[in-house]
Amino acid sequence: MTGPADIVTATADHQPGHLAAHRPMPWHQARTLAHQLAVPLPAEVVALPHAAGRTLRSALHAATMLPGFDNAAMDGYAVRGPGPWQLVGRVLAGDPATSPLALGEAVEIGTGAPVPDGTDRVVRYEDAVRDADTVFAPPTDRHHIRRHGEYVRAGQQILPAGYQLRPAALGLAASVGIDAVTVTTRALVQLLITGDEVIPCGRPPQGTVRDAIGPVVNALLPMWGADPDVGSLPVPDRPADALTAALIDSLASADVVVVCGASSIGPADSLHHALHTVGATVHVDGVACRPGHPQVLAEAAGRWIVGLPGNPFAALVAAHTLLQPLLAGLAGHALPALPTAPLHGDVHVVPGHTRLVPVHRRSDGVHVIGGARPGHLGPAAHADALAVLPAERGDNLVQYIPLTTGSW
Repeated sequence: MTGPADIVTATADHQPGHLAAHRPMPWHQARTLAHQLAVPLPAEVVALPHAAGRTLRSALHAATMLPGFDNAAMDGYAVRGPGPWQLVGRVLAGDPATSPLALGEAVEIGTGAPVPDGTDRVVRYEDAVRDADTVFAPPTDRHHIRRHGEYVRAGQQILPAGYQLRPAALGLAASVGIDAVTVTTRALVQLLITGDEVIPCGRPPQGTVRDAIGPVVNALLPMWGADPDVGSLPVPDRPADALTAALIDSLASADVVVVCGASSIGPADSLHHALHTVGATVHVDGVACRPGHPQVLAEAAGRWIVGLPGNPFAALVAAHTLLQPLLAGLAGHALPALPTAPLHGDVHVVPGHTRLVPVHRRSDGVHVIGGARPGHLGPAAHADALAVLPAERGDNLVQYIPLTTGSW
């Protein structure tokens, strides 16, 4: 794992105004660095229905007891004493509590209804025999009563700071009287799609291509706890300062600007010039992986710029390398650990580079899907994970990145 000393070493030559020579960073180091550099965004209070996936900034404490009163865990009869019992009334969920039971009395009761004072147990319908207004049942040690405060006491901590709110947690919070929570603000992300040849919709005429990266990243952002800004903005290659102007505009409002394309060193790749112009500090300038080598992570005045390659599959790999860890750090989440599994299938490994390949997950491991190319998303569209293959492999066990769910 990369530590603070490694971060200083990795960024020392990448100061504002200085474009260092392309020195690809190892894949695992780049992924770890992107997470470590991110400082969680400020806190905000949101209503519970809108808090799914958000990260608690402070521990959550119960506002009320749970259950809030003694109530029936089953439909049946609330009884007092050994029986038989004389039926004296009925109480359903939502009804006020009835008068206390005397010895030998019973009331018919619905699940969730308050049990009368003096109740010893609730006899389930299926365990009881009723004859007119008399109820019979054998003895048992099962009471079927949920006691006041049995689950949660008022003021008790129910969730710690740093917890990501999943659906069951939202229900738990609601059940103890909580209406709003203090969470980390979601990152606002702006996508800039570069290239004179890229069109946003329709059938691409000769010499043009459809934007395939914008749909990928815009779909990933909500899964990764971020909000897209105004959608994908096209940026032409000419004039040369078009990307610089778009970057300056986007940095005024977005927490993260994702530049799709223009991250390499070709004649139309203007990201490095734009970063120099805005005085950005470049933390990652190329990653030793295939595909996805020309990717960039930079910072300008507390805002972040992530450069993705212009090839769609390479951009997907780069998004999982730099963008997802960065967003996890901004949200206050831990860097997701990568699961491992045996690899099945032949893959050519590039010396000195980590290789990421689409795979199917099966009970016996992960299986390579052939035909992966930097500019083609076909195999990735059928995959449910990306296998992470180091240049030097000691055994057949590899790490992988799940693709079918959010990566938190």
